[in-house]
Amino acid sequence: MDKPLITAASRTGLVTEYYFSAKLAQIERMRQEGADIINLGIGSPDMAPAYGVSAELARSASVSSNHGYQGYRGIPTLRQAFAEWYGKYFAVTLDPASEILPLIGSKEGIMHISMAFLDPGDEVLVPDPGYPAYAAAASLAGGVVRKYDLTEETGWLPDIRAIEAAGTEKVKIMWINYPHMPTGAKATRELFHELVGFALRNHILLCNDNPYSFILNSDHLSILSVPEARGTALEMNSLSKSHNMAGWRIGMLAGHKRYIDDVLKVKSNMDSGMFKPLQEAAVLALASPDEWYTKLNEVYIRRRRYVGEIMDELGCSYNPYQSGLFLWGRIPDTYGDAGELTEELLHRNHLFVTPGSVFGDNGLRYIRLSLCAEEEIMIKALQRIRSGAKKKVTTN
Repeated sequence: MDKPLITAASRTGLVTEYYFSAKLAQIERMRQEGADIINLGIGSPDMAPAYGVSAELARSASVSSNHGYQGYRGIPTLRQAFAEWYGKYFAVTLDPASEILPLIGSKEGIMHISMAFLDPGDEVLVPDPGYPAYAAAASLAGGVVRKYDLTEETGWLPDIRAIEAAGTEKVKIMWINYPHMPTGAKATRELFHELVGFALRNHILLCNDNPYSFILNSDHLSILSVPEARGTALEMNSLSKSHNMAGWRIGMLAGHKRYIDDVLKVKSNMDSGMFKPLQEAAVLALASPDEWYTKLNEVYIRRRRYVGEIMDELGCSYNPYQSGLFLWGRIPDTYGDAGELTEELLHRNHLFVTPGSVFGDNGLRYIRLSLCAEEEIMIKALQRIRSGAKKKVTTN
């Protein structure tokens, strides 16, 4: 008789499989059955990094000595490149030796921060709508998730007075994310000053996740630009969106030396450093001229217009000047919720878009469309919607 399988840890019951992991598996099954699925649901840049970056990766990988373990803090030239990038675009001075920690992507950093600072029962403020990883990491680390509302009426910005009035005695971390995903809303300098003051008053670690700072956005804001922020804030950034390097998994954490050291205690027990050729190529990417960002955003501006036409065809209302890699739109009242519309599009039109409910209860009546597809694909998606039918499947 077979013995029963080993039971998973109870913490796995606090989270579910990531929405996009399960959904992409479903789409792959549909494709294997012959369906031609258009994917406008994922924010994965479809363009190449800046000229010379991939060649630098290949050059460095050809050096035999570059294939060994690397330091846990990243190579000095990468930390210096991040520091110069922040100085140039965010007007923030960072000590590359002690205030910057390279990461294998921002999602890794979310988990490391949660593990480093949360004790069981500590509360974590996460935005609704917001990136699901904030809540998942908090739960896995033993924290208690406490959502705070972002709504269209407030411009998708937090109501600090309401949060404070609800009590903050048990709150240890607050996650913010501007330019905001999924809504594309931008923060203001005034908001950042208010948030830092709130965090200082209530002894809260304020964590700003900032990977969309260069996409359809020319006002590059860092929470660390607020003079008092070093005592209470951390910021993550990434090359995934700004440099078309999502699959490379290169990010960074910036903040006070003590906070960086606390995170390093966790990180150094979970990975063995980033492949050196990736780091050396990232140095070159971070030195990209202003023209790189300008040309990248010219592409996204054109794509945003086409995605806007899709929103119009679906009867959605939206702000046409959102930042980031998506358009976020409110669905018509004829649908019960966003899931009803997105499932209809997937099965009737073979078009995958993301229901806003993935990001929280405040997203129930919204959908998110990605700008990470060529214009021809967006036109094809628009034609499918207008025709009211999915493309015929040809079988051998």
